[in-house]
Amino acid sequence: MSDIPTQKGLAPAYYAPKAGGWRRDIVALLHPPYTAWHLSYVLIGASLAPSLDLVRLAATLVAFFCAVGISAHALDELQGRPLRTEIPSAVLVVAAVAGLAGAIVLGLIGMTKVGIGLLPFIALGVLFVAAYNLELMGGRMHGDFWFALSWGAFPVLTAYFAQAGTLSIAALLAAVAGYALSYGQRGLSTPARTLRRRTREVEGTITLDDSSRIELSEAVLLKPLELALRAFSWGVVA
Repeated sequence: MSDIPTQKGLAPAYYAPKAGGWRRDIVALLHPPYTAWHLSYVLIGASLAPSLDLVRLAATLVAFFCAVGISAHALDELQGRPLRTEIPSAVLVVAAVAGLAGAIVLGLIGMTKVGIGLLPFIALGVLFVAAYNLELMGGRMHGDFWFALSWGAFPVLTAYFAQAGTLSIAALLAAVAGYALSYGQRGLSTPARTLRRRTREVEGTITLDDSSRIELSEAVLLKPLELALRAFSWGVVA
């Protein structure tokens, strides 16, 4: 269990069920709205290619689900248990290794169809998962810039390349959009996580021009942040 002080009864994420048990832990670990959000960048990148190979698209989606949805999130949970799951550390390690290995295998198989040009994307994917989620190099790659690059721009470019075997201006522009959306996501989710996972108490008052007051609480501060996160996650997926 996490030793981070938190407000009593406040779930570690808005999509994490409050009730305990292994089902709750799995749902929390997979981060469903965020995983779907980042997988949608794969769909966007692939759809921009001159022609769409559904087998390659399916393989790319599964590879990113393994790398991000499973491996990256398992590694993240090993770093201080931010989601407060009771999944044994050994299980998280196995999930992280198996997820990343699965993504690598799919990438290597893809090389037989796409060519050697896919290899740098495979290598970068491994680097992003390990360096970001394990906070390697003193945590230098665990920040807003690297998050947006790794989980926003990178899926778009990889998915396009897996289809076309090259990159294009359209793919680069879409990657910039994915980067910007992911950067904004990080800007919203960071204070939301702080409120849910690291805050003991919120107090204070906002006095408006008409002298009316808004009493501050975790719910008041979380509402606009998580309303935007919900809207962006489902909007991008749709």
